Amino acid sequence: MSEPRQQAGDAEAMTAPAADRPAAARRRRVPSLSVKLMILTVIFVMVTGIAGFVPTMATFRLRFLEDRLATAQAASILLDSAAWSDVPRRVQDQLLATVGATAIVARTGDATRLLAAIEMPPTVDETVDLRESMSPGSIGAAFSTLLAFEPRTLRVIGPTHDGNSLELVISDRPLRSAMLRFGGTILALSALISIIAAIPIYISLQRLFVRPMRRLSQAMVHFSEDPEDKARIITPSGRADEIGVAEEELAAMQRQLSDTLLQKTHLADLGLAVSKVNHDLRNLLASAQLFSDRIAALPDPTVQRFAPRLVATLGRAIDYCQTTLAYGRAREREPSRRLVALSRVVRDVVEVLGLESHATIHCEIEVEGGFEIDADPDQMFRVLLNLCRNAVQAMDGEPDPAVIRRLSIEAERQGAVALVRVCDTGPGVPERARANLFQAFQGGVRPGGTGLGLAIAAEIVRAHGGTILLVDGDGPGAVFEITLPDRPVAFDRARRAQAR
Repeated sequence: MSEPRQQAGDAEAMTAPAADRPAAARRRRVPSLSVKLMILTVIFVMVTGIAGFVPTMATFRLRFLEDRLATAQAASILLDSAAWSDVPRRVQDQLLATVGATAIVARTGDATRLLAAIEMPPTVDETVDLRESMSPGSIGAAFSTLLAFEPRTLRVIGPTHDGNSLELVISDRPLRSAMLRFGGTILALSALISIIAAIPIYISLQRLFVRPMRRLSQAMVHFSEDPEDKARIITPSGRADEIGVAEEELAAMQRQLSDTLLQKTHLADLGLAVSKVNHDLRNLLASAQLFSDRIAALPDPTVQRFAPRLVATLGRAIDYCQTTLAYGRAREREPSRRLVALSRVVRDVVEVLGLESHATIHCEIEVEGGFEIDADPDQMFRVLLNLCRNAVQAMDGEPDPAVIRRLSIEAERQGAVALVRVCDTGPGVPERARANLFQAFQGGVRPGGTGLGLAIAAEIVRAHGGTILLVDGDGPGAVFEITLPDRPVAFDRARRAQAR
């Protein structure tokens, strides 16, 4: 059984997206953040130690030469005394070997006197004057000695206790050997100190930064596997620093994304359900339209009065069925703009809602008969119908008969822009609903409301290049203000503006 599962896993890996396979391979090849941090910590601490190693080597070189000069000075006292004026050659060579020099020269003022020397002193390659203080050139000379693979001869000049000077001619091999041993010891100690110092630094950085960042990255990966699962949202640790802020913002973003995806899922389900209902409902309305056409042929005066309105209402219902599925895809058809008598559209809305003979609501139409707008008549009818229906439902919820219930529709022109207001004396829009007032399924004001009416109205108005706002009126109730420009705008640009 394990072999088929292994083959299935290989098949899935081969069929994975090409963009995912290189990314996963790169993640496997690249060292983790902890490994990088450990390596960089050791390197930086060692670089700090090496920075102190450079002048230390130069100081060691000078101290080595000073020790040789001190030994030579003690020998020069013996060589310079009267008793040692006739020291045998063999003894002088032993003394020079003890000092490590091939020649010892004493300087008194301008006088120079050779105290001891081998028979044929070698040629001097470098002169070192210990009477001068340590300079940057000493560092370069120290590394020249370390990098000199061939033997060299040094001339060392230093002061004596009586104010004169003493010169030595020595080989640099003993000096180089001593410097190599000292340098190796220093480097080994630096590496040990670097590791010891890197461990607490690594642990501190690991706990302060790496571990929280790993938690953030794991939370992102875990959430991306099922963004609709709210249990996968990261729980902030409560830190007050930048990482704590990042955790809070990530949690807020994940909550918002999860809510958005859930809403999109519900909308998709709604669109699927509407698409199933749309076909049958459209057929039923078409049958009702045939019956209404037959009724319209009756000679009864009352029938002749109401039949055209019934036919028009059924026609609009069929059109709405055609566009319902488009809205389920979060898209509205492009407006078919032309000059429209706004007063006629408003009166159609009032008739459909039955406001002319409403028992408790008084409707006022403050739109001049010649007031024209550049818009799609059917879509503007839907906008005003949704706004007026919301106002009627809000005012019908008031049980007190003493409450004034009034709905007014106003219109005025400001240059090339038409302003339309729908005002009511209802309870108004609560503060909690204002933030998402024009969002589907979020801007519902009354209990059980979905907020679709305001969302549809906002989308249509934006498609016309206009705006719809809830403004503060002079009295109680709600005032919705619609602005419509006379010039048509690009539908795609209006849709992008809506998305923003």
